[in-house]
Amino acid sequence: MTTTAMARGDVVRRMEATGVVAVVRLTDPAVGEDVARALIAGGVDAIEITMTVPRAAELIETLVEALPNALIGAGTVTTPETARTVIDAGAKFVVSPVYRPRLVEACHERGVASMPGCFSPTEILAAWDQGADLIKIFPATSLGPSFIKDLRGPFPSIKVMPTGGVSRDNAADWIRAGAAAIGVGSALVDPKAVEARRFDDIMARARAFVDAVRGARSPFAKATGDR
Repeated sequence: MTTTAMARGDVVRRMEATGVVAVVRLTDPAVGEDVARALIAGGVDAIEITMTVPRAAELIETLVEALPNALIGAGTVTTPETARTVIDAGAKFVVSPVYRPRLVEACHERGVASMPGCFSPTEILAAWDQGADLIKIFPATSLGPSFIKDLRGPFPSIKVMPTGGVSRDNAADWIRAGAAAIGVGSALVDPKAVEARRFDDIMARARAFVDAVRGARSPFAKATGDR
């Protein structure tokens, strides 16, 4: 299945608007649509299906068809060939844990947003100069929000999305430090909640993350630094 690609800039703007990208890792793809619907009900409509999910490309195609207004993308993509496969399935964005120039090229050839994973300022600038649409800071666990704040000094225009170690407790810190969005995995899509089919719990977690981002962006929070 090949769908009309959403303009890359529009994809990034939608991610920024909510500020939360759900990183979905599942052992059973059969629950994927239920998880996605719970996330959307909680206000998170940017959903990254990682390639570690069994039959990930099939799940992406299913979600694109069932939830046409959602922003469904693919994660843990490391080769141009895989990028083309998920784009054919309808993925509107492609996220990688690493920066590989050929992967960015493959996405852009198809008009799809590429979000490579970078760790150092050198990698970040190289990926941005190539035209990457959003830089995934990974693993953000090892860096912390202060890294984003420091990065904003020399590179104020680069849009970054920390992923790895992002929790409800520190979500606002990343946004206040200058992140355009946050990528959230198990702290949002809790494996135990998925196993128990507690989709209402996932919806509540989504709402909490969206509220945290909104609060961090409020004029009062920016002016006072209040948490």
